[in-house]
Amino acid sequence: MREVAFIKQNKEKWLDFEKAIFGKTLKNPDELASLYIHLVNDLSYAQTYYPKSKTILYLNNLAAKAFQKIYKTKREDSNRFVHFWKVEVPLIVYQYRRYVLYAFVLFLSFVAIGALSAAYDDTFVRLILGDHYVNMTLENIEAGDPVAVYKSGSNWGSAFGITLNNLYVGIKSFIFGVFGGIGTGLVLLFNGIMVGAFQFFFYKEGVLWESVRGIWIHGSMEIFAIVIEGAAGLILGASILFPRTYSRLTSFKIGVKDGVKILISTFPFTIVAGLLEGYVTRYSNAMPNWLSVGIILITLSIISYYYLIYPRLVHKKLKQTYAVI
Repeated sequence: MREVAFIKQNKEKWLDFEKAIFGKTLKNPDELASLYIHLVNDLSYAQTYYPKSKTILYLNNLAAKAFQKIYKTKREDSNRFVHFWKVEVPLIVYQYRRYVLYAFVLFLSFVAIGALSAAYDDTFVRLILGDHYVNMTLENIEAGDPVAVYKSGSNWGSAFGITLNNLYVGIKSFIFGVFGGIGTGLVLLFNGIMVGAFQFFFYKEGVLWESVRGIWIHGSMEIFAIVIEGAAGLILGASILFPRTYSRLTSFKIGVKDGVKILISTFPFTIVAGLLEGYVTRYSNAMPNWLSVGIILITLSIISYYYLIYPRLVHKKLKQTYAVI
């Protein structure tokens, strides 16, 4: 896009935001938050395609003044890492909260399909999990340790291999969003059906609780992260299908940038899940119930808070700040 066209396309939006920042007009806090995010996206776009333009100076100055108004402080370069996790990611997650909801609805629907399919078709579990895994697990159940499979291999080797695999699944789920979100939907479909069939298998064998208290020690963060990564893929797909006022290419670049940030935010949780699977889950059979349940609730609470509650709190803080501008 030529710079003149870029300015013409966004001029009214910038002026609108400038008037709001300097108190010349009153705006709904939600609208201001949305305008601020778009302003940052426009600045990034200008820096990439018009590196010597005065437009960058204008947008950078406007963004800086807006930031000071909103957060009442200047962020030094050394704090960018903290800012990314504390403010930037939560605001992006809040902006795309609908896609997080879509991802959860899809995934839970696929879990239900997997469980129902296993309930009405005795061969379905073997089709999804494989004969080797099913036979091995049946032997473990008879031996009194339904989740003994997690004891195979060394602690560090298991944790490393599992973490790499889960990171691969998350990255694949995001990248496949480029096919209009359909690829991401298929990744959620496969994982959801597998989880549903997997848990029904243990239920049918009468060891559901033993599987839950063991597997979900690491599974709470692992599965939650997969769903969030699915949301990032859906965002990427939507950026192609629904460009809004942007050109399709510009919308796609914004979708990639925002989606990647959400994807990256899941990596620490995926790594922690891998460490738990490699070092803790294998001992679940010997744990008292209160300990395994406590670990599950703590891990689930942490990741749920970060993606479902904290973004709303950050946004609410923004709204309160805007209200006094």
